[in-house]
Amino acid sequence: MNSKRRTAQLKDEVYRQMFRLEEGRPGVEIGLAVALLRAWIAADSKHEDGEDRDWLKKISPICLQMIETALKTNVPTLPCAH
Repeated sequence: MNSKRRTAQLKDEVYRQMFRLEEGRPGVEIGLAVALLRAWIAADSKHEDGEDRDWLKKISPICLQMIETALKTNVPTLPCAH
């Protein structure tokens, strides 16, 4: 797969997971964390310090704050027992 295409897919996945977290979907915190980790691994495998790393340096703190906030505010719910 083309490197630029792969990078675009990884960015898209991070943004998609951020959106899902903003929607309040349960359990999506791990999805965002995994997407972010995949993006970092891909950037490291290129051994470059370019546009991808700059984007990751900007987006990572935002993602981490979103994950931490979601984990603090999410109250696990138990299914109703009937």
